[in-house]
Amino acid sequence: MFTFDIAHWRAWAPGVTSAQAWQRWSTASRPDASSDCAPDVSFLPALQRRRLSRLARMAFHVAWPMAEGYDRLPFIFVSRHGETPRTFELLTELAKGEPLSPTHFSLSVHNAVIGLWSILRGQTCEMSALSAQGDGLEHGLVEACALLAEGAPAVLVVVAEETPPAPYAELVSDVPFPYAVGLLVTPGSTWQLSLGQGGEPCDTPHALSLASALANGKTHLRHCWKHRAWNWRRTH
Repeated sequence: MFTFDIAHWRAWAPGVTSAQAWQRWSTASRPDASSDCAPDVSFLPALQRRRLSRLARMAFHVAWPMAEGYDRLPFIFVSRHGETPRTFELLTELAKGEPLSPTHFSLSVHNAVIGLWSILRGQTCEMSALSAQGDGLEHGLVEACALLAEGAPAVLVVVAEETPPAPYAELVSDVPFPYAVGLLVTPGSTWQLSLGQGGEPCDTPHALSLASALANGKTHLRHCWKHRAWNWRRTH
């Protein structure tokens, strides 16, 4: 069993930008998966903003305010699909025989977001980029709890997914719309996360389910993926 506190959380999706909106999102109409709107990252200089994909913008938008006041803050970035639009663009250029942009390639790799974060915030502490299929959220929390056990005062965990390019639509069914969910995890016992036997898989991506639970004050969650069942419980 893993125990921790969630000191702060933030989430973003097209048209769902406040805690009140996340209270309603599960029962209201879903965000538009085809929307091209992107979150505000005006806290960054314009030259730096232009390098960021929407996936990176979403991650920075939810994480940046929570990092204020920390000189060293480990960052765990979780995404099952990563920079799929950038990768698809590179593959398209390659198929056409066009030269590839070294910059675009460097920003397409799975750890590009944490690399940019390290540069723009001047951070050199522990950072990880994970891809763990449907239960990446929980794997990110396990990693965070390990860092807390080693003495980290807090850990940032961000789960983000981008809408896949149209040719991938039939292959990627777990991204209903672009989103990012950020957690500032600290030592404590408010939340307990335990692993049990699997059951029926969740219809909602785990990070979105957690955002809804946090917004609505739920105290229990059960996220199943393959043979694993992750049980969340808020103790107080």
